[in-house]
Amino acid sequence: MSDVSPAPALVSAPASAPVSAPASAPAPAAPWPEDRIPVDVAVGVLVRRTPDGQEGEFLLTSRPEGKVYAGYWEYPGGKLEQGETVEQALRRELQEELGITIGPAHPWKVEMMDYPHARVRLHFCKVFDWEGEFEMREQQAMAWQTLPVQVQPVLPGTIPVLRWFAEERGHTGPTHVG
Repeated sequence: MSDVSPAPALVSAPASAPVSAPASAPAPAAPWPEDRIPVDVAVGVLVRRTPDGQEGEFLLTSRPEGKVYAGYWEYPGGKLEQGETVEQALRRELQEELGITIGPAHPWKVEMMDYPHARVRLHFCKVFDWEGEFEMREQQAMAWQTLPVQVQPVLPGTIPVLRWFAEERGHTGPTHVG
């Protein structure tokens, strides 16, 4: 018997769907059954610039022990608290988890994932500027990656982002190993 939960169902609009709410606005409510109301999550896609200004490596972190999908790799972030905007939640979460203060958060994509334990609405924001030294405050690991991603296993909610990067960057072939 496996300890791994079944893969979640992807239940949102296509990957090209724009962010439905600006990062400065509270997350929209949706009419879901009471037991499957989506949890809004702000996700930071931290991207290093290359010397010529292009988008380069991006940061993945592992989920800490004690959390669902512990050891899986994902983009850092966390749940919005009552009354928070996506950008406010992202700033708070990246300070709490990584010890950094981010510059502007650029809303990029929104994806809905239906995991066995929760339905989540992932608000992906690209972040190009930050201050501070990275501290893995939840004892997670971090890795700067390019396509194809070499760390594994990759959280199912991360896979659409890798596909979006592949489309933007003209990458052909697999987006991740495993």
